[in-house]
Amino acid sequence: MDVWRPLGRCQGYLPIADHGLVGDGRGCALIGRDGAVGFMCVPRFDSPPLFAAVLDRRRGGALVLAPVEVRRSRQRYEPATGVLVTELEGPEGTVEVTDAFRLRPGCRLEDDVRAGTGQLLRRARVVAGRVALRVVVEPRSPAAARWGRDGWELASPEQGVTVRIASTRPLPCLDTTVALRQGEEFTLCLDWGGGPASDVHEAEAGIESTMRAWRRWAVQVPADVPRPDLVLRSAITLKLLDHIENGAIVAAPTSSLPEHIGGSRNWDYRYAWVRDAAYAVFALRRIGLRSEAEGFLKWVLDALGGGERPLVLYDLDGLPPPAEVIDPYLEGYCGSAPVRWGNAAAGQVQHDVYGEVLDCAFQWAATGGRLPDDLWCQLAALVEEARTAWRRPDHGIWEVRTPARPFTYSAAMCQVALDRGARLVRRLGLPGDADGWSAEAAALTDRILTDAWDDRAGALTGQLGGGAGLDASLLALPLRRVLPADHPRMAATTHAIAERLDAGGGLLFRYLPDATPDGLEEPEGAFLLCSFWMVDNLAGQGRTEEADILFEQLCSYASPLGLLSEEIDPGDGSLLGNFPQGLSHVGLISSAIVLARTRRGIRPELSTAAWFQE
Repeated sequence: MDVWRPLGRCQGYLPIADHGLVGDGRGCALIGRDGAVGFMCVPRFDSPPLFAAVLDRRRGGALVLAPVEVRRSRQRYEPATGVLVTELEGPEGTVEVTDAFRLRPGCRLEDDVRAGTGQLLRRARVVAGRVALRVVVEPRSPAAARWGRDGWELASPEQGVTVRIASTRPLPCLDTTVALRQGEEFTLCLDWGGGPASDVHEAEAGIESTMRAWRRWAVQVPADVPRPDLVLRSAITLKLLDHIENGAIVAAPTSSLPEHIGGSRNWDYRYAWVRDAAYAVFALRRIGLRSEAEGFLKWVLDALGGGERPLVLYDLDGLPPPAEVIDPYLEGYCGSAPVRWGNAAAGQVQHDVYGEVLDCAFQWAATGGRLPDDLWCQLAALVEEARTAWRRPDHGIWEVRTPARPFTYSAAMCQVALDRGARLVRRLGLPGDADGWSAEAAALTDRILTDAWDDRAGALTGQLGGGAGLDASLLALPLRRVLPADHPRMAATTHAIAERLDAGGGLLFRYLPDATPDGLEEPEGAFLLCSFWMVDNLAGQGRTEEADILFEQLCSYASPLGLLSEEIDPGDGSLLGNFPQGLSHVGLISSAIVLARTRRGIRPELSTAAWFQE
């Protein structure tokens, strides 16, 4: 549990780490340690936010349930659930605020059906003394509060929904104070589900049934791993990012939380990246969450059904995301402008998508999934495209906003596409040039080992053809079976990255912008996923003790609730970037499994290992 701490703010904003995530597999909200909802998108993750105070403390809207004066506070999750508890101490007493997106009674979170009711329950209970509880409901413009037939409503044309507000005590207005004594409660319910109104006085039963649903699901997550508490919290976090109805998983539930305070590296991550799909499936399957992994795989393959070249990212429906626009009103977290909606990376050329898609199809088929003829025809066409795509420049895994270049990681993922395509043909008797694809994959591996190698750097570099800097994305090559972790040139690259991309405290920069220009002339934090990849490489090289130490260092950066952002500020260890970040939690899960299996003397392979036997 988090310890009691006074609220600390920078330019009026809570630290990113001082927030917890609640949701129902469709929409979600960030709840701050000050009792305020910092960001909330309903009915879907990619809906315009109803509240966005984390992006503008004055104009982002407010949804507050807290003492008028907060002296100190702490947060915790109810064990093995997505239900969040915030304890806040005022001058004369302490209140406990429980937040839950209410789930249907008896629902099973592993089923591919809607589990949520479209309700946020916020229950305040005074546990000591007395509290003057401030209640504020002020949506972000252009939404507006109004008095409706049955009480207060929030009308939001952007969301296309009407949110009904119910409470256990009358609200004369939506900025008021409620006096409570020890043992007394006040519950606020926001309902956008569109069904019959629920009795807000039954909130206790709704919270209890929601916790039961989470705990039924959570028993699947293994405990015989390093840091089982963080592995469980990571699994729950990924589930909170899972669009349960179709299997899409958003990269993060937020937009525009900065990768550098005051900078412009601010992106909208409320969409599903094909790249993230492959890594998420890899992690979820390794901890036994087959239904989530298979749901995501099916979503990826369905998204290809249009027959077009695969995109880098999609919206929740498997369609192109909206065009990237800059919000003209919101100032950004701690003044970090601009705030962006939509993501222009969807229009980039990124050749790694071929390997991501084929690896997803490979994992799907290797675990019993079927590849219909029409889908295989499309997949085979992608393998053919990968034969030549790697020769053309692209924008790479890091989605640089500079002219395209021949990135090594992109070529490596084309190798993955060729390799997986050949294996699918041979295993399943599918039509395709298995021998040609396999030979091309082997030749491309050799090309990477020669063309990306720099004698002066003593390492593989980020681009083919020389003249490039080090790139931590190459730490992923052993994970994708392009090179073994203990290959001499891979081991040398691991050493060089650890030495020259070192950000201190076990952290790594993705690359150095002066050697790898990305179009943004400003710094960024250390990229957490890259350090988890380093853990996996150390374990693969037999350096288990070093891997264990690094893993524990990385776990220390988790927030008091066990949540991880995309990046870490190497100066003070604070969290940066969109939060919580799915790939960071994927990295933690994968490294924990690698270390657990290594400690038991088992090679940390997938259940698809047999499909790699020639």
